[in-house]
Amino acid sequence: MRHPFLIKWESQVKKGILEFIILILLSENELYGYELIVKMKDHAKYDVAEGTIYPLLNRLKAEGLITSYWQEMDSGIPRKYYRVSKEGIRVLREMKSYWKELGTNIEQLK
Repeated sequence: MRHPFLIKWESQVKKGILEFIILILLSENELYGYELIVKMKDHAKYDVAEGTIYPLLNRLKAEGLITSYWQEMDSGIPRKYYRVSKEGIRVLREMKSYWKELGTNIEQLK
């Protein structure tokens, strides 16, 4: 059985890097919301609810880190696609650098 502290800690870490994961995935491809959720689950092993992802996408958009556009579909409703903005690419580069440095610093604690 996993210790309750570990479960809480992992949850906090995941919450803290959610925007980072979103920017990474959107820097690779333009994605609509549900597609982003599936990629997060498949590639990052991160299960996130629609009620969590859309407010984060709106916040990233308000910060100027992503943009969005509507795409008409041949059948069904239009989809809103998201992509990283130029400013988002710059910020993501800094986030990756910080993440790498943090990982190195943690490894040196051993």
